Amino acid sequence: MALEFTPFLISFKLASMTTSILFIVSLFIAWNLSQSKSRFKPIFESITALPIVLPPSVLGFYILYVLSFHSPIGRFFQDVLGIKVVFNFSGLVVASCFYSLPFMVQPLQSGFETLPKNMLEASYIAGKSKLKTLFCVAMPNIKPSLMTAIVITFAHTVGEFGVVLMVGGSIPGETKVASVAIYEMVEIMDYTSAHIYSAIMVSISFCVLLSVYVFNHNQSHRLGGIA
Repeated sequence: MALEFTPFLISFKLASMTTSILFIVSLFIAWNLSQSKSRFKPIFESITALPIVLPPSVLGFYILYVLSFHSPIGRFFQDVLGIKVVFNFSGLVVASCFYSLPFMVQPLQSGFETLPKNMLEASYIAGKSKLKTLFCVAMPNIKPSLMTAIVITFAHTVGEFGVVLMVGGSIPGETKVASVAIYEMVEIMDYTSAHIYSAIMVSISFCVLLSVYVFNHNQSHRLGGIA
């Protein structure tokens, strides 16, 4: 039996693009949430965390509807930009960004909130702007949170199933990711292939989590040694 690696390549490509986009977007969301004292903060936190509790089918349905030709947004993409968002790779990226958002935002926000207030205040007193404080003071001091956010988001995107299936379908070479391929193998009772693909996914997930724990352990050990 020839093992087809294309679904894994699509999964990794999707995870890489989603993680890159979400890191840029979530960095500012998490920073503003961590520094906010607004009474509306819980509302914004609930919105960013919503994909965690929403069934993938519900989230996938609304994303599919918004991006379809039946909505103004979908028509704009198709008529003006000439881009058909649903049932192609672009749609997968959009859906994955929504679905994986809390996995990037929450670790970053937690990291920012653990920073000593006097460290940030000293930066502001020294004349640094909020943007410079973010990049030059805050980010270098939350490396474990950065690592956790990036790696967990990547791994979560690789393992996505329901949302990507609804928005992208199963087009070989374009939207058929590894999780969808496994589902189809089980449907046709090709359990041998399903076992191989699943074992690869388990190995990848384990290695990703191990890298996070090892990195965070080494960071804690190094900081403990300095102290």
